Amino acid sequence: MNDLALLLTPEGRALLDEVRDTDPARELAVATRLRREHPAELVSAALGQARLRQRAVVKFGAEDAGRMFFTPNGVEQSTRASVAAYRARRMAGLGVTSVADLCCGIGGDAIALARAGIRVLAVDRDPQTAAAARANADALGLAGLVEVREADVTDVDTAGFDAVFVDPARRGGRGRIFDPEAYSPPLSWAVSAARRASRAAALKIAPGVPHEAVPEDAEAEWISDGGDVKEAVLWFGTEPGAVRATLLPGPRTLLSRGLPDPEVRPPGRYLYEPDGAVIRAHLVAEVADRVDGGLLDATIAYVTADALHPTPYATAYEITDHLPFNLKKLKALLRERRVGTLTVKKRGSAVEPEELRRKVKPQGPHAATVFLTRVAGAPAMLIGHPARA
Repeated sequence: MNDLALLLTPEGRALLDEVRDTDPARELAVATRLRREHPAELVSAALGQARLRQRAVVKFGAEDAGRMFFTPNGVEQSTRASVAAYRARRMAGLGVTSVADLCCGIGGDAIALARAGIRVLAVDRDPQTAAAARANADALGLAGLVEVREADVTDVDTAGFDAVFVDPARRGGRGRIFDPEAYSPPLSWAVSAARRASRAAALKIAPGVPHEAVPEDAEAEWISDGGDVKEAVLWFGTEPGAVRATLLPGPRTLLSRGLPDPEVRPPGRYLYEPDGAVIRAHLVAEVADRVDGGLLDATIAYVTADALHPTPYATAYEITDHLPFNLKKLKALLRERRVGTLTVKKRGSAVEPEELRRKVKPQGPHAATVFLTRVAGAPAMLIGHPARA
C-alpha cells in the first residue's frame, strides 16, 4: 500500500510515465540512473508497477493497462476485460442498476459494470488490493460510479443493491483451490448472498467445477475467449437449471437442450473439435446434433461426421488418414507427404506432442494436423487439416 501511495504522488506519476516502456533486460541500468534523482523506494515501486502493467496488457488492453495500478495477485486473478464487459452487459440487460461487487480485487469487474452505467460498491478485505481498486476507478474516470470499501465481504449489507457479484478467492498458499467450500468466502456463503439479491446475482467460479455442485436454482454458464476457457458463472434470477456455453468474441451462446449422449460411429470425413466451454458445459451432444455427427469414442469429446457443417462451437478438420497408433507408420506417412509443420492434438492419449515431434522429425514444405486419440476404445491416429468451407 505504501508503494501505491508513493506512485500516486505527482513525482510517482511522472516516474511511471518515464519507465512505462522499460525493457526488463535494461531494468538494472535504468534503476541505477533513476536512483541518482529519485528515492530508491520510489524507483523500485515504479519499475515494479511498469512490469505489472506490461503483463496486464493481455487482459486489459494497452490503453487501460497503461493507466491502471496492479498488485501481482491482481494481474494474475483479475477477470479479462472482454469477459467482464460481457457479464456487465448481461447484468444491464437484466435491468440491474446497482451491484455489490464482493471480493472485487483490483477492480476489473467493477470497471466493466460502471462502464455499463451500473453503480458499484466494490469490496475487498485486503488494504493494498482495495487501494488499487480505488486508484483504478479514479484513473479511468469512474470514481463517480464506483465506491470502494475495505471490509470483509461477509460483513457487508447488500440489501440496497439490485444485484450481487461474488468472485471468491480460489488460490491459497499451495496454489489453486479445487474444493468450492475451500474458496474464500466458501461457495455456500456466496450462494446464500446471491439468493438474497433482489433482481439478479452472478458468482464467478472455476471452470472445472463439478456439475453436481451447481445449485438447482442457478443457471450455469461456461465462458471462453478466443478459444480459451476463462471461467464458469452461476447466475441467479435468470433461468434456473439452464446450462450454456458462451464464446467470445461474439458473444455466441449454445444452450443445453438435454440431448442424450451421441452414438459412437466410425471416423467420417470430418472431425469436429468442440470449443473448451462447450466441453466444460457438457454440450458436446448439442454440437454433434448440429453437424449430424457422432463420437469417435464414448469417453472423448471429438465429433465425427461425413459432411462439413460449419459451426462457431467447434473447429472442423478434414481427415485424410485414419491409422492405428504406430509411430513408424506416422513417420513414414509424414515423410511421404513432405510434412514439416505438424500440429499435434490429443485426447485420451498419453503421448506428449513434443515427444511425438522429436520422434517423427517432420521435414518438408507442407503442414498437417495429427489427432492422437481413441476410436471405439482403440488408440488411433487421425491425420488431416483445417476444413475449408
